[in-house]
This record gives sequence, C-alpha cells and structure tokens, in this order.
Amino acid sequence: MKRITILGSTGSIGTQTLDIVSQYPEQFQIVGLSCGSNVELLAKQIREFRPQIVALKQEEQLTALTEAISDLDYTPILVTGAQGLIEVARYGDAQTVVTGIVGCAGLLPTIAAIEAGKDIALANKETLIAGGPVVLPLVKKYGVNLLPADSEHSAIFQCLQGVPPGGLRRIILTASGGAFRDLPVEKLSLVTVSDALKHPNWSMGRKITIDSATLMNKGLEVIEAHYLFGLDYPHIDIVIHPQSIIHSLIEVQDTSVLAQLGWPDMRLPLLYALSWPARIQTDWPTLDLVKAGNLTFREPDHQKYPCMQLAYAAGKAGGAMPAVLNAANEQAVALFLEEKISFLDIPRLIEDCCAHFTSQNTTSPSLEDILAADQYARREVLTKSLKSKIWV
Repeated sequence: MKRITILGSTGSIGTQTLDIVSQYPEQFQIVGLSCGSNVELLAKQIREFRPQIVALKQEEQLTALTEAISDLDYTPILVTGAQGLIEVARYGDAQTVVTGIVGCAGLLPTIAAIEAGKDIALANKETLIAGGPVVLPLVKKYGVNLLPADSEHSAIFQCLQGVPPGGLRRIILTASGGAFRDLPVEKLSLVTVSDALKHPNWSMGRKITIDSATLMNKGLEVIEAHYLFGLDYPHIDIVIHPQSIIHSLIEVQDTSVLAQLGWPDMRLPLLYALSWPARIQTDWPTLDLVKAGNLTFREPDHQKYPCMQLAYAAGKAGGAMPAVLNAANEQAVALFLEEKISFLDIPRLIEDCCAHFTSQNTTSPSLEDILAADQYARREVLTKSLKSKIWV
C-alpha cells in the first residue's frame, strides 16, 4: 500500500486523486490533505479518508473546520497558512506527495517534500517552470522521483519507458486549442470570462482553463518538458489536436514516433504517477478507435495565441525569466477572472512584464532570485494594468 499526501485536495486534481484512492483502497492510503478554502468539502474528505494531518490555507476558517469534524472519533493534526502547507508536505511516512495546488504557491511545499525524501506526483506545472533550476538539483540530491501527473507530460513519460538514454529526438505536445480554437482571431476582443471557461474537452480548474484558452498552458508545458526530459526548445513542438485522444508524442532517433492515447480523463495520468512503475487494472472505459473517429492535427495560430511564443522566449532566456512569465500570467489571469481586464490584455501585460525584467543571475538563479522575480512580476502586472487604465 502506497501512502499519499495531497496538496490541494478540494481542487480538480485533488478530488480526482481521491476518487482513485476511494476506488483502490487496498493500493493507496491518505496521510495528509491540504485545502484552500472549501471547508465543507474538506470536512467530508477528512471523514472518508481519515488523514493524520490537514492544512487549511486561511486560519480564520479553522474554527469552522474544527466544528465540522467535532463528532469524529479521532482528531487530525490541524495546521494553517503557508507554513502549515509546508508541514503537511513533509509530514510523516507519506511516500508520494501529489502537488495539485494552482500556481507558484506549490513551489515551497514541493521543495519541503523533496527535502523530506518524498516522491512528487507533479500536477502543479508552475512549480517546475518557475523553480526548475532549484528543484531539479534537489531531486537529484535527495534521490526522489519526479513523476509527471498531467496528461501531456505523463504521455511523454509513458512513451519513454524502454527508450534507451539518448534515444529521444523530439517531443510533440498536443493541444486541444481551448475554448476559442474555432473562433476567428478578430473576435477575441469581445470574449468574456464565461466564454473562456467553456473548455470543449476537459473539466479543469478556472485558471488552467483560461491558460488553455490563451494556449499559455502549452507554452508552460514546453518549459516543463525542457526541465523534465532535457531537450532543448527547438526540439519541443506544439500541434493542435482538437479531439484530445493523443495526449502527446515522442520522436526517437530513428524517426519512429510513439504516442499515448486515451479518452480525456485526468485520472489516468494521476493513477500512473501514483502506481509507477506498476500498471493497475481499472474498470474505466477503454478507448474505442472507431468511436473516437477521425484524429486531426493543425499548426497553432501564433497570431491567435501569442502566449506560446512568449513562453518559448522566456524558456530560452533561462534564469529567472520563466518565473517572471509564470507569475505575470498568474496575475493577469486572476485579473481577467475578476473581469478587470480583457482577454487580449493577458498576453500584452505578460509581454511588457518580461520585457522590463532584468536580473544579474541568468544561469543558475537561487530560490531567493526566483521568489524575487515572482514578486516583481505580480507587482509589475498590477501596476501596469492600473497605470494603463485597462481595467474594465
């Protein structure tokens, strides 16, 4: 039985991971949970999975949580705030920590889990994008496994099983195209938050759904693939695949191309990250190629999706620039979700923020450099949006 801690247990990744644990109780056991603000759902999860430790982001909600579980025959350790999240990440005998927290907030707890010798099921791509220069040396130092738990990088990881060292030639990331894949570029100025949240294939959290609409999610995945699999950026491509059946592909040195296919279901990459190197038999619907029908592909439209090129540029710049890109995107998306800026303001603010960033350490930034870059980008986006009077 594998012991698991979940960071972000009430979000999309967390609830789907707990679905897996519930379905395979003989395989997995919960040690710790963390939650942002959904106390009602967190209390239900505590009742069902009986974690040893629980972190709640907002301390003022601790009383409500305590009252919600007061009739239980046991009491988990309850901690709060950013430090509480770190305590949960490194606590006890959990073997694997699932990082389902949205954004760069997952960086410090992920580092804490690595330093505690725990494997990471990485569903929080921003941690590696912003902190790759710090995280990867720690993974090596502490001898832990960094296992991708999102669909695209899990697909690449699965395809690489059995490929010898040096055998990988190219990575091809597939993208659904998001909510606006069939919308003419000239109409993007009119789209609303509600429009952008209507993903055609996947059920995901609000932030990543907006990232899918801008295709920044794919740009971020390019940077993550660079760190995870060691390929330079010219060897990592993006292709629009509207059906989301092929989750990504690799090309090996002899030009053979390997792909991982399946219905759009986040549980599959999560299960593989938790069970690797084993394969657990499931009763989930199997892929019917006839029912899937035609699988189509097309080049992404760089005019419609400028965020992709911004991500490539940040990745190639290296140092703390990916952290700037990531934080600027997080802040811009948050403003858009609050309906304070327009959809097209997202890439504009990110580009301006990256253009004005300067750093003395462009090769091997420290954790302090990365955190400073993150804070710079958030302030810059907020300041620029206010000064430009683009709030709507």
